[in-house]
Amino acid sequence: MASMRMLVIATLALAAADARAESRRDVPYVATSPAAVQQMIELARVAAGDVVYDLGCGDGRLVIAAVKVPGVRGVCVEIDPALVRLAREEAEKAGLSAKITFVQGDIFEVPIQDATVVMLYLLREVNLRLRPRLWRELHPGTRVVSNTFDMGDWEPERQVTVPPGSTTIYLWRISAARR
Repeated sequence: MASMRMLVIATLALAAADARAESRRDVPYVATSPAAVQQMIELARVAAGDVVYDLGCGDGRLVIAAVKVPGVRGVCVEIDPALVRLAREEAEKAGLSAKITFVQGDIFEVPIQDATVVMLYLLREVNLRLRPRLWRELHPGTRVVSNTFDMGDWEPERQVTVPPGSTTIYLWRISAARR
């Protein structure tokens, strides 16, 4: 009887963990256009010494493009194992996988403190849930760039529109006052 109870408890715990992981898959995969990728890298002024994180990296195209800048390292964070595999394959095809760390994990749980640039293509409500973590864990001066979706009342330092389709790219910088 006790072993049956333990089996039920273990099964429920696994189901709860799986449900939590599933609930984090809040954003459908939509690839960032090549024009938006280039604009995001330019807006963030990615340069040697930067560590560029893409939270919800999909196929990894943002980080792959960023690490083409000499001296830049990248971190692709993605909850979907199939997309992590795809991002890794794309980086290998480009000959850049040695400059990128691939993390299959939840964007709300993976350590991000060493990022100097954080790239996002999430939904507005996910950005808003993520915002307090960015303020708390990122160092002053860290640049945060979002494709399409803003951060509510956190005013961007800059925003640009990328044709075709008029995509808006937002840039924020973590300030000491936000920490």
